[in-house]
Amino acid sequence: MLLGIGLSLIAALAQVSGGLLVLSNSHWPRKWQNTLLALGAGFLLALVFLELIPQSFLLTKGNEFALFAMLIGFSAIHLFEHILAGHMHFGEETHHEVVLARSSMMGAVGGLAVHAFFDGMAICAATQAKSSIGILVFVAVLLHKVPEGLTVASVMQAGDHSHKSMWRANIILPLATLAGALLVFFFVEIDATLIGFLFAFSAGASVYVGACDLIPEINKSRGRSAPIVVFLGMLLFWIGAHFLNSLAGL
Repeated sequence: MLLGIGLSLIAALAQVSGGLLVLSNSHWPRKWQNTLLALGAGFLLALVFLELIPQSFLLTKGNEFALFAMLIGFSAIHLFEHILAGHMHFGEETHHEVVLARSSMMGAVGGLAVHAFFDGMAICAATQAKSSIGILVFVAVLLHKVPEGLTVASVMQAGDHSHKSMWRANIILPLATLAGALLVFFFVEIDATLIGFLFAFSAGASVYVGACDLIPEINKSRGRSAPIVVFLGMLLFWIGAHFLNSLAGL
């Protein structure tokens, strides 16, 4: 039961570490960030289509209910990012030479906080359903946690904010990750059927993050390496899934 909380905590700490790289004036090469995002996108999309969606059908005991929950998850994160939070993409967030408007800066941080909240939900919901899937979700989330931490600190830096304000922003995302995990952890005990909905909801939200946020940014990079890395991320998922399933005796 506590595995999901523990994995969410590790993911949150990874997010903090990404922000610390900026706060400590360390230089994170743009190429490395793009590579990590591409790897994470491939892993995440393979996870959604090969594990999350099929498993959500089983957990909800009805394909129509699962599909409806996925649609809600997809629509919810789209609503938060583009209507309530004014989401900005990763590439725009890391251009330090432009001083961002306060509304754009807060929108970017808010959008990433929504990502983090759903990440925590996905990790904990997947772990409650099946430990091996939860670990795979954790790996997929972990691959983009450091870039997210880099991003939120970069946004605050581009907005010409104080070091103290940057520290506060760097804590928002990890807390959002833990909040999402705790929400699932406590409510699953109240209603066991809720986990099926949350699992499908997380699948829909993950589709949005992978296809609408990560892939468009990866497509902006020049050269042929990015799509190859995306494919490697998918391959990494496939290898990891088979390895964990073999350990579980499936």
